[in-house]
Amino acid sequence: AILLVAGMAVFLFSGCRSASPASPQANTVVTPLPEADLPNDTPAPTVAAAPPVAPPPAAAPVNVAPPPTPPLIRIKPGLFSSYTDSAGNVWLPDQGFADGETTDRPDDIQIANTKDPALYRTERYSMTAFSYPLPNGKYLVKLHFAETCDGITGPGGRVFSFKVEDQEFKDFDVWAKAGGAQRAYIEAVNVEVADGKLDITFAPKEENPEINGIEILPAP
Repeated sequence: AILLVAGMAVFLFSGCRSASPASPQANTVVTPLPEADLPNDTPAPTVAAAPPVAPPPAAAPVNVAPPPTPPLIRIKPGLFSSYTDSAGNVWLPDQGFADGETTDRPDDIQIANTKDPALYRTERYSMTAFSYPLPNGKYLVKLHFAETCDGITGPGGRVFSFKVEDQEFKDFDVWAKAGGAQRAYIEAVNVEVADGKLDITFAPKEENPEINGIEILPAP
């Protein structure tokens, strides 16, 4: 009987205990964001192009001095004052020769093939060289000749050679070239000056070289 009473007491005591409430746990609720409706082909973002860069201003042109204009030179051998021809061209007095002699003829001597007979009435002869300073460039050189010596009576009476820069004329016969005595003849030579001066050399063969005029003109 005692055991029965004790067991019931234990049962009643145990039945009166309240169950310990469970500690509440915080639950985090994640609400998904609605998905944005994007087009299937979304273009890549456009990057604005950089504005074109203007080129720097052109440099001002540098003033370059033009090449010097080739001079017009006319020299009258055998005359020691200036001479003006029928076209108004002024010829310089005799100059530029390394050596030689000069002579002149009477004013009444007739010279054919020219409007300027006075040009051929004076001459330099027996010379070996002529030189004249010039800007480098191309020139037309005109050499004037006329046979006015009484001692020359036909072709072969005066024969010589001359060289204008690199142009050589061998066995030059004034009488033969002009077609007789007291007749003007002009030998035109195109040359290029590269050393600052025009050079002409003469060499005798029969009698002495002679010349009546030299023109140095810019090449056409």
